[in-house]
Amino acid sequence: MFSGSVTVDGMELPETFLGSAPFTAPTYFGHRSRLYEMDLKNRPEAIAEVIIESYGMGVRGFQIIPEGQVLEALEMARNAGCEFTLMGTLRHENLEEDLQTLSDLGSAAVLLDEHYTDLLEASEVAEILDEVEGMLRGLATTMPRETTVRLIDEGVDNFELYMIPVNRLGYMTDFPVFLDDERKELGGLLNELGKTVVAEKVLAAGIIPPAEAFEFIGGLDYVDMVAVGVASVSEARETFSELFGR
Repeated sequence: MFSGSVTVDGMELPETFLGSAPFTAPTYFGHRSRLYEMDLKNRPEAIAEVIIESYGMGVRGFQIIPEGQVLEALEMARNAGCEFTLMGTLRHENLEEDLQTLSDLGSAAVLLDEHYTDLLEASEVAEILDEVEGMLRGLATTMPRETTVRLIDEGVDNFELYMIPVNRLGYMTDFPVFLDDERKELGGLLNELGKTVVAEKVLAAGIIPPAEAFEFIGGLDYVDMVAVGVASVSEARETFSELFGR
């Protein structure tokens, strides 16, 4: 499952991307954030080991957050022979710098992070997207219901990729519950939006076991690609063997 590729606006992208979130130790991982900071964020060589193992398991995409330690680890992985298709995040307050960095790296696509997508007026988001040249353009949201409705209503259409959190629990979304009615509602909105959908948070920050998470995602007809973060070599083996073995 998710072992092939999709074509987006004439560009071929792998269906599975390795996510970068554990490498940056965001606070939503709870008590594990501190562990990720010590074990990964402060140790680029450890990040590189996870990246290289994921590549060895068959992952060919890397959804990169261009923080220093992640960039350093990517260089190590490239030197070890890993040839990833990159999809980069444009961070809040680092737009121009990140755009240049990701362009220099040869990224196939860039995504505005949720601080742009969810908090700015839709017209402002569209203006920022117009600044992107030579790469596919995308939006990342933590509010797949509210933001999708707003994008549709205001006619923002100058992007190709849409990254949203999707998991059985509705964790880290703006759905208070995520049962059949809510899943159908989201599917209808995404179909109306008409963009290539990248699912993230599929493991709900580690709450949902990989087998259960992927069984759920595989049953959704509106998910085209996935970005999955892992925090160790053993997690990479377990997670991607489960994903690609389905």
